[in-house]
Amino acid sequence: MSPSPPLSLPEVEAIARQAHATQKDKAGRPYTEHLEAVAKGVHARNGSPEQIAAAWLHDAIEDNALTEEWLRDAPLTPRTKDIVRALTKRAGEPPEAYATRILETPGARLVKEADLAHNANPARLAELDGPTRDRLTEKYANMRALLGVQSQR
Repeated sequence: MSPSPPLSLPEVEAIARQAHATQKDKAGRPYTEHLEAVAKGVHARNGSPEQIAAAWLHDAIEDNALTEEWLRDAPLTPRTKDIVRALTKRAGEPPEAYATRILETPGARLVKEADLAHNANPARLAELDGPTRDRLTEKYANMRALLGVQSQR
């Protein structure tokens, strides 16, 4: 029996939207808005279909929206799976180790760049309380520095 063809981007998007359907971001907005923005950001940066698929799924395992077993068995390319795994933060993991894994995984840096660009969007940060906004601004700047990613203005 031959393996299934990889899921199409509309199929991946539908899975991600369903998996994150009940989740909200820190400002209380539907989390799927973030996933869509990251996918669009990857597309705008000339990312491959595999990277766009990974953008839709980049927080699915970390947020317990999907399981590692689902990812292992899903009809996705090995590259997409590798990017999703690279972008999945591990409990207690230092930012430096996380950044190193991203840099060592082909295609992951571009997806993280789009993620950081949306996370650090001033309009998005403006919806948060001051201490949360300051903490996240510093966190995102640190990750951009570790990855060698320029700030988006």
